[in-house]
Amino acid sequence: MENPFLTFLHSLLRYGLLLTVGAAGFLSLRGWLQQRPILTYERMLTIAAMTLAHVQLAVGFILYAINFSEFSRMRGDVGRFWKMEHVGAMVIAVALITIGRISSKRAQDEVVKQKRIAIYYLIALALMLWATPWPFTHVGHGRGWL
Repeated sequence: MENPFLTFLHSLLRYGLLLTVGAAGFLSLRGWLQQRPILTYERMLTIAAMTLAHVQLAVGFILYAINFSEFSRMRGDVGRFWKMEHVGAMVIAVALITIGRISSKRAQDEVVKQKRIAIYYLIALALMLWATPWPFTHVGHGRGWL
């Protein structure tokens, strides 16, 4: 039982999430390397990235629950990807984003804040890029996504 609206929303949010997490990670990396304090717009970007990550995860869980019977019938590499790799990697990525934001918020030194966001967000970005079923890959081919 496929829900086209939720699938479209989940696919569309992917680009916003990757963009905000990547921008927040790379801006924090630049700030860390320049040894400067975190700026207000950078802090707002980290919050927006974390919020988008949680929304994306919630939509993904709803889609997984709706399509559970379809996923349970999948076998081989595709089944393993959808049942284990995609879900597991995305949960870990959202956890890394959340941990990075919270630990940055608790840090006293501004450079440490930049460092924590840069490390956690960029690791999460790499994990999300790896676990995304891109339309040009075997797993994402023919899904009709953006």
